[in-house]
Amino acid sequence: EVQLVESGGALVQTGGSLRLSCAASGFTFDDYAIGWFRQAPGKEREGVSLISRSTGDTYYADSVKGRFTISSDSAKNSAKNTVYLQMNFLKPDDTAVYYCGALGVHLLSLWETWEVYDHWGQGTQVTVSS
Repeated sequence: EVQLVESGGALVQTGGSLRLSCAASGFTFDDYAIGWFRQAPGKEREGVSLISRSTGDTYYADSVKGRFTISSDSAKNSAKNTVYLQMNFLKPDDTAVYYCGALGVHLLSLWETWEVYDHWGQGTQVTVSS
C-alpha cells in the first residue's frame, strides 16, 4: 500500500523556521520522485520543491529558492524514504497546507504540475504570522 504522511506543520512567526517531513512507503523509490506542494485558501496548488533519489536532482520554485532546502534520508534499496523540507526565513505568504506527492521519474520536467502526480499525502498546515 502506498503511503505518504506529512508532519511538522505549525504556527511560526515571520522569519522563523520549520522542517516538514514526508514519510513515504509502498512503492519503488527509484521509479518515483517526491515533491512538495502547497495550497493556500482560494489559490491553486503550487509546486514548491522536488527531489529524485534515483537521479539526485532537486528543483525549487523561484519563490522559495535560497530559503527552502529539500533533502532525503533514504538509502538505496531502502523500503522507506523520508523527505524533508527545511523552511527558513518564513514569510506570511508561505502560509498554506503543504502536501507531498509521488511523481514518476519520467515526468520530472513536469514537476510543478500537480495533476501528473500519482499519490498524495493528507497535508500539514503551516501558518506564518506577521
